[in-house]
Amino acid sequence: MPSASTEASTTVDAAAVPAADSPSAPGSRAAAGAPAGRPVREGTGPAPDDTRLAPGDPGYRRVSLALFLAGVATFALLYSTQALLPLISRDLGASASAASWTVSAATGALALCVLPLSALSERFGRRTVMTASLVVAVGVGLLVPFAPSVGALIALRAVQGAALAGLPASATAFLAEEVRPKALVAAIGLFVAGNSIGGMSGRIVTGWVAQEWGWRAAVGVIGVIAVACAVAFRLLLPAPRHFTPGTLHPRALARTVRGHLADPLLRRLYAIGGLFMSVFGGVYTVIGYRLTDAPFSLPQGVIGSIFLVYLVGTVSSATAGKLVDRLGRRGALYLAAATTTAGLLVSLADSLVTVLLGLVLITAGFFAGHSVASSSVSHTAKRGRAQASALYQSAYYLGSSAGSALGAVAFHAVGWSGTVGLGLLAVAGVAVITLAGTRAARAERLTTTA
Repeated sequence: MPSASTEASTTVDAAAVPAADSPSAPGSRAAAGAPAGRPVREGTGPAPDDTRLAPGDPGYRRVSLALFLAGVATFALLYSTQALLPLISRDLGASASAASWTVSAATGALALCVLPLSALSERFGRRTVMTASLVVAVGVGLLVPFAPSVGALIALRAVQGAALAGLPASATAFLAEEVRPKALVAAIGLFVAGNSIGGMSGRIVTGWVAQEWGWRAAVGVIGVIAVACAVAFRLLLPAPRHFTPGTLHPRALARTVRGHLADPLLRRLYAIGGLFMSVFGGVYTVIGYRLTDAPFSLPQGVIGSIFLVYLVGTVSSATAGKLVDRLGRRGALYLAAATTTAGLLVSLADSLVTVLLGLVLITAGFFAGHSVASSSVSHTAKRGRAQASALYQSAYYLGSSAGSALGAVAFHAVGWSGTVGLGLLAVAGVAVITLAGTRAARAERLTTTA
């Protein structure tokens, strides 16, 4: 695959980053996978009248910071109960499998609602939908600490996940419209980095707060932090300059969705995102139970601090563009899959050091793979980018929901090795799908040059 900085002599959009499993030859579908733009000569950069944002622009910094904070709030809220599952189990008398649904219900509801909310963003604007989503999600977050039972908690978390569905696809579509193509991987990487910071800080904060005052106080603190992020997001995010309202007609939406699902490149990317996230969701849902059991028997605050390894994800997602420059997109996906596999295998040892090393590798591999796959979707879609991103997010969060639920069941039945086994199967799926993309790219290149 070509690097993110390759400037093919086709279009402004195509010059940036082709799809993850597309051929690298100029003139192939990889080079033509993005929407048509103005022609540019090789080496001349974007057209002079390109008013989209680029690194160094004040607006670019504002957009990046705003969406970084949105990512922080999204993951902090979405996974606010994940590190607290052992405490929730004890307080509400729930099994590990039942408590895991406080995570799975949120991610599952997000997966189901992301497509319709992305359609609303096509009509009413990305910024409007993202703002409304954050307002509702943080409002529900302030109610979560008062849930009287595990059933009520699961229901509130489902509503919260549905509200958060307006953010992921709208954010990537906003960036695809407002940021120049060469800067898009880095911009989306920063949004994903915000996800990792939110997931890390949320788990650390909840771990230490819960150790002193219980899980209800912990999720309440996360709600307050999310309120601050939401306010800052709305103040920082500038009005869009390149958004064109679309239609909410169901038939038009169905045609767009069918078109995306008929694209083999997009189907592969959706599957890759879902499989990567199933590994991540399963591992981080179960790890708290493993570390509270013998031989580790760690207190809740220390378990929360384990999530400092999310910093590795922040780095790997933010530098995904450089990884693509060196290895190409498929090469980056192979490396991400190999890193995740190594982490799963290392984590099997009953040593805290090796478990931590395993989590570092799993986190680095996951966030790198997710950044590469999600940015590829934005470039592959020729129209209806919000729906293309929404389908990716649906697959991604369905993977999280399935991984969390199945990982907890496997842990309850077999132990940590069961959770690792499921993860290895998912990563093998990523490798097989990426290999299929490599072969399809080679076949297309041979056809083009014949």
